[in-house]
Amino acid sequence: MTPVEVLRGGGPVILGMPHTGTWLPDCVADALNPRGRALSDTDWHVDELYRGLLPDVTTVRAVFHRYVVDPNRDPAGGSLYPGQNTTGLVPLTDFDGQAIWDSPPDQPEIARRVARFHAAYHDALAAEIRRVKAIHGVAILYDCHSIRATVPHLFRGVLPDLNIGTYDGVSAAPQVEAAVAGICASAGGYSSVVNGRFKGGWTTRHYGRPRHGVHAIQMELAQSTYLTEEAPPWIFDRDRAARLRAVLQDILETLADLAPRLRS
Repeated sequence: MTPVEVLRGGGPVILGMPHTGTWLPDCVADALNPRGRALSDTDWHVDELYRGLLPDVTTVRAVFHRYVVDPNRDPAGGSLYPGQNTTGLVPLTDFDGQAIWDSPPDQPEIARRVARFHAAYHDALAAEIRRVKAIHGVAILYDCHSIRATVPHLFRGVLPDLNIGTYDGVSAAPQVEAAVAGICASAGGYSSVVNGRFKGGWTTRHYGRPRHGVHAIQMELAQSTYLTEEAPPWIFDRDRAARLRAVLQDILETLADLAPRLRS
């Protein structure tokens, strides 16, 4: 199994998809408990949600599941949100704080997974950023995510529908953040927030270097915006998705149009 799927486009926007994959090596599947094998923390159908929205977009997608190793976490193991509940480089629990392993991986096994899977994803992503920037003088990395709207272990209350993360403005130019935030704020029927509970994961923080022509922004979608129900079997609701896709298309087209004005 190839751990990363890359679809190359000629435009300035790159879609990162670190959490849509569901593939598990046999040794990982065998070590998970039944709760872990349910893969409930997948970013369900996010690849389908974004498919075809922007011509010439590049997509880099992890085929493996985040329980193998999470490509949106610091490979050194640092926490994204110190002092808050979150999952780590190789999660030991699911988003509800429940154990997912019969046999948790030890440190040598985690290191092997980082080398085989985490590094493969980021080698591919970094290569596409370099390629796109060489063509356009700028690259915009748009990191695609989703999560259940209600996860008490991770956050209080109900998550806004559209959660924009720029690491408090560090990972993207102000006009990138403002463009996306403006579209989300004016999208009828959707709530949104900028740098709320989700400020951008390791990918956004690692690659976002506006002064060097690389702008990174994360979009965390509440799954209630496009699933029939936030529970198995995680059914893609085509009517809900169609409404949301119109908003997402506006965002991606706006970013592509903005790119020439971001050249350093």
